[in-house]
Amino acid sequence: MPNLVPTDTSKELRKPVSFHLITQGDQHSVSASQFDNFQELVNATARSLHGAASSTDTVTADTYKKAELKIIQQSQMESFPDEYAQLQAGKAISSNSRLKTLAAEFDSDTQLIRVGGRLRRCHLLSPEILHPIVLDPVHPVTKLLIQQYDAQLHHPGTERVFAEIRRRFWILRGRQAVRSIQHHCTECQRWRGKPNIPKMADLPPSSLRLFQPAFYSTGMDCFGPFTIKIGRRNEKRWGIIYKCLTTRAVYIDLLSQADTDSFLMSLRRFIARRGKPHELCSDQGTNFKGGDHELKEAFNNIHPQLQRELAKQQIDFHYNPPNSPHFGGSWEREIRSLKAALYTTIGVQTVTEEVLRTVLVEIEGILNSKPLGYVSSDVADPDPITPNSLLMGRRDSALPQVIYPASELLSRKRWRHSQILADQFWSSYLRNYLPGLQSRQKWQQEKDNLTVGTVVMIADPQFPRALWPVGTVKSVQVGADNKVRAAEIQIKDRTYIRPVVRLIKLPSLPE
Repeated sequence: MPNLVPTDTSKELRKPVSFHLITQGDQHSVSASQFDNFQELVNATARSLHGAASSTDTVTADTYKKAELKIIQQSQMESFPDEYAQLQAGKAISSNSRLKTLAAEFDSDTQLIRVGGRLRRCHLLSPEILHPIVLDPVHPVTKLLIQQYDAQLHHPGTERVFAEIRRRFWILRGRQAVRSIQHHCTECQRWRGKPNIPKMADLPPSSLRLFQPAFYSTGMDCFGPFTIKIGRRNEKRWGIIYKCLTTRAVYIDLLSQADTDSFLMSLRRFIARRGKPHELCSDQGTNFKGGDHELKEAFNNIHPQLQRELAKQQIDFHYNPPNSPHFGGSWEREIRSLKAALYTTIGVQTVTEEVLRTVLVEIEGILNSKPLGYVSSDVADPDPITPNSLLMGRRDSALPQVIYPASELLSRKRWRHSQILADQFWSSYLRNYLPGLQSRQKWQQEKDNLTVGTVVMIADPQFPRALWPVGTVKSVQVGADNKVRAAEIQIKDRTYIRPVVRLIKLPSLPE
């Protein structure tokens, strides 16, 4: 049998060959992720190209230009490697390239990819504007470049930064890239940020006290002051409004002084006429605006004592966070209607206390005669209900009341009639008015909850935006729907409680 195994196989084997990959990587290249702004990156690259031993050595302007071109060239090679190689070799880019619609061209002088475009016949524009440099929106160099333009232009809007960048660079999806950088910029958010308002909460239990007496759950607020004339001197008076949070009925009274005694006596008059409420809700004194400085200080001092006095009468007293008038939007809206009617009636003239009290009582009757819900124009539809339907047994105080025969004054007909009117009010309330409260007219989207430690800016419309304080969230107040509605903000050595609608979230603490 022949020997099939060769005795010497060294002649059949190929000689080993060593392959060495030689790249054109620059030893002077600097990573963009190591720097916070574009100018520092250019400075470091310029010193690397110059070969300076220290930062004190002189670097020429040409070196800075070469360093900037080197940075942009490196970013293009990393972002568009295939396109860069194809255009550098004089070949056409692939049909599925991101640069296909730009008719990209390779600039042999600067070794950069530029936009070819369709404006080359326009002689009024410079070649740099006609053929801007193409950049990738997610590359670190592009982000640093956008940040530099944004800082140099003092943090304007997206369109202003985008238009300035477009004069030299063409960033793919440039508006979106600029908007993303500005969204994470602390200064941009300080000047244009808006509060992250959570979804509108459900109706509170105080608005759903069905089949309870009027003013069972009551909201209270003050307004004024008003100047009245007593003899030859002028004095101040304040108004106070009590509103039933369920039936929308109102009770208006006049305060002679902005102190605890006047509030408590007004409350006693209210209880004597409308009955003792189960709970009383109120805004804090910081909600009073304009020239009500006296009322602010007085109401801040009244709250603790008023709460103690109401507790003795078994009345729950609740107050809303400061600077949150939307928490008491029910009675705030009535104050707006009240002031409109008051200024229409007496204007700016100074009247006597008796005239002012009479006008306020008449306005109370007008507000209690407002229909609840939609008013139909069809005569076949039943008349809409008003708060007076429950308070007085008739829709309007101007209408005549029911006249009973003299022989039946002591019978049960009057009691039965009042019960029928109350039943008609609540049945119409449940059928026509209450379903209309289902929809949310604003704040309809779900938002992320504010967390402890978040940097926020407190919005205060009474001051310029540059003076709005910045602090961190110390604690949060969660509603029944697990949504953060208010938060405690730590600013230096002081704390403030503010609603979420007054807080603007910032990316980080300002430098």
